[in-house]
Amino acid sequence: MTDPYGTAGDPGGRSRPLRFLRLVAYAALPAEVVLAVLVVGGVRIPGAVGAVGELVVVGLLLAEGLAYLRLRRRGASRRAAVAELVPEPVLRLVGHELRLMASLGRWVARRPHGVAGADGVFPHARDQAALMYGFAFVCVVETVGMSYLLAAWPLVHAVVLVLDVYTVLFVLGLHAASATRPHTLTGDAVRLRQAAHVDVRVPLDRIAAVRHESRFSHEKAEGELNLAVGSQTSVTIELAEPVDAPRLLGAPRPVTVVRVHADDPRELVRALTRARTALSPIPVPPPPA
Repeated sequence: MTDPYGTAGDPGGRSRPLRFLRLVAYAALPAEVVLAVLVVGGVRIPGAVGAVGELVVVGLLLAEGLAYLRLRRRGASRRAAVAELVPEPVLRLVGHELRLMASLGRWVARRPHGVAGADGVFPHARDQAALMYGFAFVCVVETVGMSYLLAAWPLVHAVVLVLDVYTVLFVLGLHAASATRPHTLTGDAVRLRQAAHVDVRVPLDRIAAVRHESRFSHEKAEGELNLAVGSQTSVTIELAEPVDAPRLLGAPRPVTVVRVHADDPRELVRALTRARTALSPIPVPPPPA
């Protein structure tokens, strides 16, 4: 059978040209960041060095584009082709940032994510709202203060202003992601989420016990996942079998205990209890003969 990625025989599952592109990217992109920092810091960069750097980046982008088209012609899906060219941690970080920015739009439009067809929707962002708004206000004050202090250095002022504005959007995006991505109960599973970086599907038949339990301190422990909101969780779910809750960069994390928060934790517990009972009803003994 022909390998659609052209990686047959490669022990790493990736052809030599693709591995070479990654090596170039690992070297070129950090070098570009260093050059940018030097320029912002006022260091004079020889024109030849800057030109070579730009040519390398442009050449890398062109090579990546050609490799993408080649993978697509060989039958790879868009997602698979991008995954071959871009390291998974980078994809996950970029995806996280894009989800945060998209959540701002959903928040303004009042369009929650992933609730279509759900049997139950359980918001969980209410108790962190005051904290997040306060943090965003502090970031706005810091932005104004830095703009005033750096007014005499236009280039530095512009760079810091962009970073400060993005920080404000990032903080608001974290809250927007929590507000627009509630926990949901659908069919035979419950979907537990936190902002834009945690999204775990727990089959109901793996739940051994569920209870309302308010906790305000959470020590890290193997096999436990604490999705605290405002430093608290209010529902504890114990599992008969582990489920995978991948970390932000994709590393696997099997868990057997999940603690979450909900604006109405008792309703979440009742809904999970009803759903588990409906999935595995208690057998009724036959009538006496």
